[in-house]
Amino acid sequence: MGTPEFAVEILKGLVEGGYKVVGVVTAPDKPSGRGQKLQEPEVKKYAIAQNLNVLQPEKLKNQDFINELQSLNADLQIVVAFRMLPEPVWRMPKLGTFNLHASLLPQYRGAAPINWAIINGEEKTGLTTFLIDAEIDTGKILLKKKIEIIKTDSAGDLHDRMMIAGAQLVKETIEIIASGNLQPITQDSIIQSVTELKQAPKIFKNDCRINWENEGEKIYNFIRGLSPFPGAWTTIVYPETGKILNLKVFESEWIQGISHENIGALMADKSKIHVAVKNGYISIKVLQLEGKKKLNVEEFLRGFKVDNQILK
Repeated sequence: MGTPEFAVEILKGLVEGGYKVVGVVTAPDKPSGRGQKLQEPEVKKYAIAQNLNVLQPEKLKNQDFINELQSLNADLQIVVAFRMLPEPVWRMPKLGTFNLHASLLPQYRGAAPINWAIINGEEKTGLTTFLIDAEIDTGKILLKKKIEIIKTDSAGDLHDRMMIAGAQLVKETIEIIASGNLQPITQDSIIQSVTELKQAPKIFKNDCRINWENEGEKIYNFIRGLSPFPGAWTTIVYPETGKILNLKVFESEWIQGISHENIGALMADKSKIHVAVKNGYISIKVLQLEGKKKLNVEEFLRGFKVDNQILK
């Protein structure tokens, strides 16, 4: 059960590992783009190419769907980046239902663990398989795998590494379940030794606005933690005309030091854009002006003049 690209790699690992996948459950096709053409989920595209049985329920509590799922007679259900399951669904298989989560639970429960780990400046994260229960991301832990966060990682970089590692962890979890040597660990027993429990809630557009008043390192982590999606953004203000445009920043560098300019002030030449922050500068490397293409800074400066503007 899964929908995005992250789930495809796990499904691919199961197929190539010789496991008998009796069904794939994914989201319904959705209209997208200017033409509002129906787009198939990435998991569906792969499943169809492998001649797998695909189910796309609108509602997981629908009795017709539950009956169809029951008819598959699955021993085990595996969930990766999907919706919250109703109890009749997760209780259905005799060996249970487990989820692959992109954090070291109980840390970073929620919809966006990869993004928040980078935004918060973590040096490590990981993957967890756990048995699904009635709450979100609270079930008994099966296996964990630690993954280092490189200081230059974007959310996209970390996503891709975790996707590959996740496929292996899922297979290891299946083998342990099949062997009968399962020893699940309750998350409550871990929480007792945790000094701070961090969450990973869903990220909305307003959450992605850059606060230039923050420390340089915090801004740098914020930008890479939201790249390439949904993308950190700011507004570029023209003091002389009052014109305001939205600008996304996908890649940057923090230059530590002392800035004597006002916070958010832009300084540019033919090859760089620096933004003044409290303890130095943020050098913008890849950006996208509202309604335009994503460009590296040199391409951007060839077609757009930066002079006396500020970012807010």
